[in-house]
Amino acid sequence: MFSALRQVSRPATYAVRAARRPTPSVGVFRTAPFVRTLRFTEDHEAVVFDDSTMTGTVYITNYAQSSLGDVVFVELPAEGNKVTKGDQIGAVESVKAASDIYAPVSGTVTEVNAGLADQPGLLNKSPEDQGWLCKIKVENPAEIEALLTEEAYKAHCEH
Repeated sequence: MFSALRQVSRPATYAVRAARRPTPSVGVFRTAPFVRTLRFTEDHEAVVFDDSTMTGTVYITNYAQSSLGDVVFVELPAEGNKVTKGDQIGAVESVKAASDIYAPVSGTVTEVNAGLADQPGLLNKSPEDQGWLCKIKVENPAEIEALLTEEAYKAHCEH
């Protein structure tokens, strides 16, 4: 008896689901409200630029963190600091070496990853996600476009 009820109820259920589906409009395309752009420097910093907030999230690349080895200390810029593209904004110390961090773009530091003070190893575990360094309110979005694309960065690392 139950199987007969299931079979009888199926067509109605599918009809209701089908009726709820929106029909696509021909010629109408939905666009994302913002665009995120990923760019790289030759010094192995990367920035993810969000054009809706004009903010770039800065991190070191996976290539950089693997070259450094186990990170033991991270020095970050102070929030509110104005930085110019190419300025030293911090440093990373590892068991192998120390390396400076340079601003990939000009602007104002709006946030720093305070978690790196207690867990500098996040740069090794998750440089792009949990190990980001700082966020910069970008003054000139054209500076983003002048940085290396992912393909150009990969080519740079192979030399």
